[in-house]
Amino acid sequence: MASLALLKAIDRFDVDRGMAFTSFAVPTIVGELKRYFRDHSWSVHVPRSIKELKVRLDNDSRVLSAELGRSPTPGELAERTGSTVEQVMEALATRTAHHADSLDRPVAEDGDNAVDVLGGQLDPGYVHVENTTVIDTLLATLPERERLILRLRFEEELTQAEIGERLGVSQMHISRLIRKSITRLQAAARVQ
Repeated sequence: MASLALLKAIDRFDVDRGMAFTSFAVPTIVGELKRYFRDHSWSVHVPRSIKELKVRLDNDSRVLSAELGRSPTPGELAERTGSTVEQVMEALATRTAHHADSLDRPVAEDGDNAVDVLGGQLDPGYVHVENTTVIDTLLATLPERERLILRLRFEEELTQAEIGERLGVSQMHISRLIRKSITRLQAAARVQ
C-alpha cells in the first residue's frame, strides 16, 4: 500500500511549487495509509461518513474534556462537530466495530460457547409455525363447509351438537362430516 501511495505522491507532485519532494511525499503517503486503514480495518461495514465523524469526535472529545474538565455530552459533541445528536450516538456506537466478537468466545462463566447457546436450543415457536403451515395447506384441500366445521370444533371448541344447531343439521351428521374430513386430511398428508 505504501508503494502505491508513493506512486500517487509522484503523480501529484508539482515541481513548480518550490517544495522538496520529501516534504510533499511523506504527508501524502501517511494520509493514504491512514485512509486505507480507516477503510479496510473494520470488521463490520460502517459508512465512510460515520467513520470520519468518529475520528472527528475522538479529537474533539479530547479537546472538550480538557476544556470542560469532564467528558462531553453527546449534545456538546454534536454542537462542536456540526452534527446531530443521533449522528454522534451512531458514530460513538462504532467503537466496537473494529473488532467483531467471535461466536466461539465463552459467553458464560461455565464455559458455554455462544455457538452452542445460539444453536443448541430449538425454539418451540418454530415447531408451532411449521405445524400451522402444514395444517393450513392441508385444510385448503377441503371444501369450505368442512373447514368451517373443523374450525368450530377444534378452534372454537364447540360441541358437535352446538355446531349442528348453528348449521341446521343433526349432531350425527356433524360427527360423520368431521370423521370424513379428518380421513381426507390424513390421506392428503400422506401424499405430501
